Amino acid sequence: MKAYRAFFRIRFTAGLQYRAAAVAGIMTQFAWGFLSILLFSAFYKANPAAFPMEFSQLASYIWLQQALLAIFMPWYLDNEIFALIQSGSLAYELVRPLDVYNFWFVKNLALRLSRAVLRSFPILFVAALLPAPYGLTAPSGINAFLLFLGSAVLSFMLVVSFCMLVYIATIYTMSPLGIRVAALAATELLTGSIIPLPFFPDKVLAIVRLTPFAAMQDLPFRIYSGHVAGSEVWPALALQAFWLVLLFLLGRAWLAKGLRKVAIQGG
Repeated sequence: MKAYRAFFRIRFTAGLQYRAAAVAGIMTQFAWGFLSILLFSAFYKANPAAFPMEFSQLASYIWLQQALLAIFMPWYLDNEIFALIQSGSLAYELVRPLDVYNFWFVKNLALRLSRAVLRSFPILFVAALLPAPYGLTAPSGINAFLLFLGSAVLSFMLVVSFCMLVYIATIYTMSPLGIRVAALAATELLTGSIIPLPFFPDKVLAIVRLTPFAAMQDLPFRIYSGHVAGSEVWPALALQAFWLVLLFLLGRAWLAKGLRKVAIQGG
């Protein structure tokens, strides 16, 4: 465990060095957040009662999405792991006295968290200063905030578990292109990155909410904004935890099977 903590600290510290990229990301995410909110505001002004969320809830949803982009976006993948697999340098991972799955998992946690730390606080700070209903509003109470934090941690782990499946699939295909395109197409739509999930048709939403994609970012954002509250929270958190355990165990089993049969390039 000490080895994993040390590696997490090293990777996290290394990720904090990319300040210029963080500044560029902050500007991009501010612009995207403003554009998204202004776009939705035009529709809300036409008929506010036709939408499933209050506009202030939607604004908080969008600002959290932009601030925590590096944590919750499943398409935010580690190219170094893909390079290890394609080049045959995976052999070096196999001789380390560490579990490969845990090693990659910790690496992804540190990479995402370091990038989010640099970007999230400026976005959240400015968004909280914006006038209502365009800014980030405070949660309804301390309980809602704690539930949001708990759900956010589960979402973070779930996203990394899903990304681990993408890396593992590359061991079998040798090219990450196809699996990355497929993962991007599914996650962009089904996690609420393009359109928040409450805006989906009811019949489609009933199915999507049972998938792991709905638990990757949509749930904590709706808990924070108050769109999911009361008796709805605990079943949703239980389903989120279920998918986390399932994807984690599936990834470990799939990687173990793949490493037993892996053939490193050059021999």
